[in-house]
Amino acid sequence: MASPAADEDLPQVLLIKNPPAFAVLGEEHFTSTKFRYLKAFESSLPLHDFLAAHGGSVRAILASLSVVDASVLDLLPEVRVIATTSAGLNLLDLPECRRRGIKIANAGDVYSTDVADYAVGLLIDVLRKISASNRYVKQGFWASKGDYYPLGSKVNQTKPPPRFH
Repeated sequence: MASPAADEDLPQVLLIKNPPAFAVLGEEHFTSTKFRYLKAFESSLPLHDFLAAHGGSVRAILASLSVVDASVLDLLPEVRVIATTSAGLNLLDLPECRRRGIKIANAGDVYSTDVADYAVGLLIDVLRKISASNRYVKQGFWASKGDYYPLGSKVNQTKPPPRFH
């Protein structure tokens, strides 16, 4: 393990917000001897004050649902790369990054199959009224209104079933 003095010499990676993977898997899975994290989210200072005080030597940003615009980049003169934990780049000021020569990396289509699976799951949930049926039972309507609750449409059904009141 590196000494605290040696840690000070490592390049800094800025974390504006706590990455979701840290909460799920724990930060220990993402540690390295090649860099150290600068965790803005642990500071009580407003972001711009924190960056003004500590951001001068940040070389990289791991942007997890964080806005990185010109006002943030102005406080991070040494930044050379920004990596996002999402597919989208809408929170990054891309023209400003391009102007400054900052490289961008994102998750790309890594979540595409998960999104497609989730969409199919939601489609089945809505068509078959799974969540609505769950609420029907949990709210006690099963006992007061009877045990018949329409199951909804099948995925391959072209018209909805008749409604019963």
